[in-house]
Amino acid sequence: MKLATQRNNAFITALVLSFLGIVFPAHLQSQAAKPAQPPTAPALQRNYLDGEKLAYKMTGVNQGHQRTIRYEARAEGLVKKAASGAFFEEFAWPELRLNGQPFALSPASLEFREPLSLASGYTLTVPDLSKVQPILIGPITDLLAFYADTQLAMGQKSLVRAGDHVYVKNGVPSSWADGTYVIFGQDSIDFDVTLQSIDQKAGIATVIVRHVPPAQSQIKFPAAWMQNPVNDTANNWVEVEKRQDGKLAAQVGKETFEANIKIALATGRIISATMDNPVEVMERDCSDAALSDCGAPARFSIRRQITLDAQP
Repeated sequence: MKLATQRNNAFITALVLSFLGIVFPAHLQSQAAKPAQPPTAPALQRNYLDGEKLAYKMTGVNQGHQRTIRYEARAEGLVKKAASGAFFEEFAWPELRLNGQPFALSPASLEFREPLSLASGYTLTVPDLSKVQPILIGPITDLLAFYADTQLAMGQKSLVRAGDHVYVKNGVPSSWADGTYVIFGQDSIDFDVTLQSIDQKAGIATVIVRHVPPAQSQIKFPAAWMQNPVNDTANNWVEVEKRQDGKLAAQVGKETFEANIKIALATGRIISATMDNPVEVMERDCSDAALSDCGAPARFSIRRQITLDAQP
């Protein structure tokens, strides 16, 4: 279980890293239809109040090839103001249930604090996870992922009316190879962002952020056979990991990711969110580093489904 958890956490962390830098970098291109008339409403934004308290319940299902992990976690946050004047939310993780059972968190895990922010110009980063228990890494990085997608949407100032849409080109591969278990691991994604609805009566806006394969993957695949599409697009996900028997498990496929996020219009707080992250995989067991001496292909799916709900 420990090895599987380490691999899963490495993948989740890299997934977050693949889009943490997409909010403000100059090399990305946003493509959106220009409005026919001036906007009638301000773009989404977070309005912070120093000392504001937040709490979320997160549930997750990580369905792997051979096993499924289910968790429930509570995150409690407090809005603070940095010396620079920037507001941020500092989260603690006081409760965790694993596969329906209470999970005892260590003192170091209970003392861990996760800084997040939806403020314009705030740079999100993966925090130091070296001291928290491995099972808590998933919830921590999943919350970071929701904030990164929300920050991306808030950074698109053309999203002002229901139906407004922006396509953000990225495609630059991100890596989660650790050199020990995973010797090659990369994905390549673009971002498709839609302001799906604005409910003025309820005071809620709904944003959909899709992570999609780019028209042309920028991954340099370690073997030529990995370029053959596994699904209906160019492959945008690849992983090569060492097996205990000395062979290599070479996997390639299509990864997508969709976040459905509800945001309070008055404050910009995340009210609730869901995440669906499937990967369609083809795997071959290989005996050589060049991945040329390989067995017959096997197909399977990996899927992560996360929900987030604001709590009293």
